[in-house]
Amino acid sequence: MPARKKNYIPRPDGEFSAWADQYFSAVYAWWVNRGLDPKDLGELEKRIETWRIAYPLHVSAQAAAESARRSKDEARAALEREIRPVTNFVQSYPGTTAAERAEMGITVRPPRGAPAQTPVTRPLALVESRQRLTHQLRLVDESTPTRRAKPAGVLGAEVWVKLVDADTPAPTDPAALTFLTMTTKPSFRAEFKAGEGGKTAVYMARWVNTRGERGPWSDVTTATVAA
Repeated sequence: MPARKKNYIPRPDGEFSAWADQYFSAVYAWWVNRGLDPKDLGELEKRIETWRIAYPLHVSAQAAAESARRSKDEARAALEREIRPVTNFVQSYPGTTAAERAEMGITVRPPRGAPAQTPVTRPLALVESRQRLTHQLRLVDESTPTRRAKPAGVLGAEVWVKLVDADTPAPTDPAALTFLTMTTKPSFRAEFKAGEGGKTAVYMARWVNTRGERGPWSDVTTATVAA
């Protein structure tokens, strides 16, 4: 089997950039020395100039991104150092409830007895929009839609929302939505600003048990915000 030919063009960008400058200078000199028209290299010269602009911009952007990443990591580490002692204080404070812990998104201490199971069913969100700039949401479990009771071991539900224009398709990815509330009650009211009237509210929800474990996401529920 014949040996594979080695690519003479360097792969790393830094090496390629230096090589390309040298290459063009040498090729241009060779072209002129043989009495060939240098205009024939016009397209090559244009691509060299474009590269000479694009590559330094890329290097600068990479350096800026790395600096931003370090700043982000340092800011997160500093924030986490402040969060942990505050959380420890809240956890040990007399009277702190499981609902309050769930609202904060911190560990919910399991009650005495058998541990709660991770939710496997999904909530269904029923929305009423009779009042201006207000939605009344009622949450039931998909396995018992005619009952108000939550599944065994469930503390409440996380509800997420996104407002979209009336003619915009509703997103189905939970990552596109924003956290609205953690509710331990079967119904609650969502209120909107005056400028949000006429838009469509897209809701998704999931059960959270007494240990803070989350179940699967619900289907999307949509309702118009009455103006």
